[in-house]
Amino acid sequence: MLTLLSGNVQAAPALDGFWKGPLKVPGGQWEIIFRVVTLTGGKYFATLDVPMQKVTHMSVDVQIHGDTVMFVAEEAASQFVGRLSADGKQVEGTWQQPGLKAPITLVYSTPPASTGTKVRLTPPYREEEVAFTNIPVNLRMAGMLSVPPGKGPFPAVVLVSDAGAQDRDATIGDYRPMGALADFLTRRGIAVLRVDDRGVGQSGGTPATATTAELVADVQAALNFLRTRPEVDLAHLGIIGHGEGGNVALLTAAQPLPPAFVVTLGAHGLPGRDIVVQQQANTLRSLGTEAAQIEAATKRQQAMLDIIQQTPDHAQAQAIVANMLRQNNEAIDEATAQASAAELTSVRYRHFLNFNPTEKLAGVSCPVLLLHGTADTYAALDANLPLLAKGLRSNKNVESRKLPGVNHLFQSDPASWPIVAGQQRETFSPQAQEMIREWIIAQAKKQ
Repeated sequence: MLTLLSGNVQAAPALDGFWKGPLKVPGGQWEIIFRVVTLTGGKYFATLDVPMQKVTHMSVDVQIHGDTVMFVAEEAASQFVGRLSADGKQVEGTWQQPGLKAPITLVYSTPPASTGTKVRLTPPYREEEVAFTNIPVNLRMAGMLSVPPGKGPFPAVVLVSDAGAQDRDATIGDYRPMGALADFLTRRGIAVLRVDDRGVGQSGGTPATATTAELVADVQAALNFLRTRPEVDLAHLGIIGHGEGGNVALLTAAQPLPPAFVVTLGAHGLPGRDIVVQQQANTLRSLGTEAAQIEAATKRQQAMLDIIQQTPDHAQAQAIVANMLRQNNEAIDEATAQASAAELTSVRYRHFLNFNPTEKLAGVSCPVLLLHGTADTYAALDANLPLLAKGLRSNKNVESRKLPGVNHLFQSDPASWPIVAGQQRETFSPQAQEMIREWIIAQAKKQ
């Protein structure tokens, strides 16, 4: 998710890197880690890690006002507000979440060197920068097509990223899940097209207004583009979708001219609103928040979601939500509340709250592989995978598989990550990669 920057953009401090500090909590302390990357257009991308609570890569909004820095984790109903030191090396402030308000000092460290999760500059296959058009809306999309060595045509896939405006590699800090998966598959005989989302890189459009139906049209355009390529085996052209991208892949398969197969990675089975509510509750629970505090936070969240869904006038909804945010958290200033309210009342967010991912699954007839990690706290396996399988019950070629210890980003337990140059390297689950490859090749052999 692209984060927001408020205040004087020209005077904004350089925050690129890691900001770490110990947070004292009842019974001990947690290490809090914010990862910040400066983007173009005066924006930041940031994530939150709390290793002891198994919180990884949680999206964070960044707000800057002079030397005041605010990190807002809506998912956890939490925030940090602090003042940047004169030398730019630390931020002293306060962490606040339901049931906890504590001082913390974040200290800056430079980001680690780029790791092997990024595709090599000279891979043993051909890479081609490509562009195509979503013709009905005249929208230009850009991406990278990677083609295996040797004589084709090859089985091929379109990769569809999770929610939020992401680049073709779905880059999160130094972790590039789609880039890593594309590299793995291309080296093993499967052509891959990965695309910059709307409004990212060279792709046109505005991500804040893109509904799920419009994202389906983008994927259909990607499939049609690959159907023009002689390197692609047209009988074995599929889609791999991560998170919400998995739901987009399934919806695309329910349309005319469907793909030959679909692989979902942690797709949603619950309606959008239920996902949002469960996500906050799970995150607060993982942070050690007391049950009564979680219940109170959920009630406030439900009240806000009622306003968003039942107030059609956008300006009015935004004003009410901004007021609710400030009343729920007195530390949030007006500019921050307005920025958050604008996102929460956007066309895309409203659509997501009303989205029922199982509604059209009866129309999917191609083979489907549903993959889900047991450590997924964003789209919990037990709450989502059974609903997807039930929605696809009329399709006799559906497989559901559980990946022990794998989280929503399809990473294994961090203890198993390799160490490169003294740093643990975040990696896409090798078990998941091999499972995807074997299943795709098996589908090609059946036909």
